Amino acid sequence: MPIQYDKNTVLEMCDEAMKNPALFYAQNLVNYQGICPDAQVPYTEIIAKYLIEHLAEFTDGIPKIRRSASYRTSTHKGEFDPNSNRIEELTAMKMFNLCQTGERYAKVGKILDYQVPLKNKQSDQAGKIDLLAYDGSILRVLELKKPDTQETMLRCVLEGYTYLRTVDTVKLTEDFNIPANTPVKASPFVFENSLPHQEYLDQRPNLKKLMGLLDSEPFFIREVSGGYEVF
Repeated sequence: MPIQYDKNTVLEMCDEAMKNPALFYAQNLVNYQGICPDAQVPYTEIIAKYLIEHLAEFTDGIPKIRRSASYRTSTHKGEFDPNSNRIEELTAMKMFNLCQTGERYAKVGKILDYQVPLKNKQSDQAGKIDLLAYDGSILRVLELKKPDTQETMLRCVLEGYTYLRTVDTVKLTEDFNIPANTPVKASPFVFENSLPHQEYLDQRPNLKKLMGLLDSEPFFIREVSGGYEVF
């Protein structure tokens, strides 16, 4: 049976989630689909509006993790098991491998690495950057989702932005030999016709406004013969 929460309950959940902004993106409510029965808008529109109204609390509440080891992992060779069911990781490795042979993707450029670690110590609450890309002027933290993901566009936006706030961007650019003061931005990186892509195409003004405030420009992927196309 679909989730049926009223607006006040959703807002109470948001208040609870805001007690730890760094993990707001990981809360179940961020992936709620469907329409709130009393507000008659998608659940994610209620959450996006809440975040707009509490923007400084959210952004300033995500602590930066100062990693002592390099962000550039020497063990990343792009080797993978083609029979693995870890679709996102396989896609990331394939895109990385293609860039090692000269491929460059429209809008995002060259994939420099995948699964870039953010933790400094094991107890740190942080994930990994799915893909790091550089187009010659902007370094991008790309939040990749598989074609059949059931994660919302809101989740993609918040997860990527959280990683951007978490990473030490000065050290990140140094470790990947990117010119100092290069802008670093976070972007959803999702497949054409996936759930987050469809949500982005919908009329969701609060989501779009939040993405603008977070400078979160989405990019979309489609599979083409032997590789991928970004648009």
